[in-house]
Amino acid sequence: MRYANIPHTELNPSVICLGTGSMGATIDRETSFKLLDAYVDAGGTFLDTAKVYSDWIPGERSRSEKTLGAWMQSRGNRSRIVLATKGAHPDLQTMHVPRLKPEDISGDIKASRSHLQVETIDLYWLHRDDPAQPIETILDTLNATVQAGHIRYFGCSNWKAARIEEANEYAARTGQSSFAANQMLWNAAAIDLDGVADKTLAPMDKAMVDLHLRTHLAAIPFSSQAGGLFSKWSGTVPDDDSGTGTKLRKAVVDTAKRVRDAITTTAPMYPKEGNLRRLSVIEQIAESNELTISQVVLGYLLSQPFPTFPIVGCRHMGQLSDSLSAADVQLTPDEVAAIEQA
Repeated sequence: MRYANIPHTELNPSVICLGTGSMGATIDRETSFKLLDAYVDAGGTFLDTAKVYSDWIPGERSRSEKTLGAWMQSRGNRSRIVLATKGAHPDLQTMHVPRLKPEDISGDIKASRSHLQVETIDLYWLHRDDPAQPIETILDTLNATVQAGHIRYFGCSNWKAARIEEANEYAARTGQSSFAANQMLWNAAAIDLDGVADKTLAPMDKAMVDLHLRTHLAAIPFSSQAGGLFSKWSGTVPDDDSGTGTKLRKAVVDTAKRVRDAITTTAPMYPKEGNLRRLSVIEQIAESNELTISQVVLGYLLSQPFPTFPIVGCRHMGQLSDSLSAADVQLTPDEVAAIEQA
């Protein structure tokens, strides 16, 4: 496992971050604990969750955070973990109503600390922005929470580049801390912004890339494998048995074609024609370097010119092992460019 520093912090997590959105819900607690144990045994240290995770499923609220809290307590390993969670998300029934007032932020942090059974959260994300909320109020609230010892650092998720710039300028004027990292929708696929159903998401765009290049702000992308888009389209998926993630099974060609058509219908954000061209390049890189498709897809993110820590979501040991095997993959600048230009 490889580790890297998040600039302007004392955090040095594993470069592969494990997303835990389904843990405790569609992934039961026993399986969740096994996946978390395997991740840590492989050298993983970076866990990402959110107060709202699994709340779209009827029943108990904040099951992901509570599952992580129970697991850390049972293993006694809190000191080994770089723990990140998100809050200030709109209520799922009223997504058009922002929740980014000081009382929303502080109330969610208090709740998350209780769920996670920790005194301090290492990296706290604001899950959505509210452009109507003054940046001064937001940063003052977060910095006060750092001073109180409830969080160590803070970041933003699904914010536009211009608002991050605004935060940086205010922090510089007042001598306060700004965002230590940015979490966005980003992967090796070409994304059609008009096809993104949730308009509160902020995919990586040119303005955001320019911001990261100029400031060296850490990027922590979610959907880092595009929901397995390229592995499914290629007809290649990790085995669900041995946990090695190195054995692959090849689906028949007509099945792969049906998968491509189904994904294009259900995920219009990934245009088929352009991404089939990218798939061809990814397959060439994989063959030339004896890598799996997912290793190339994650390697694309890990080979960027600014710190990038992809978040992976894994439902079984094969997926986890295959994702973790990408930690040391480094594509050449020409290979990164070839994917982007396809």
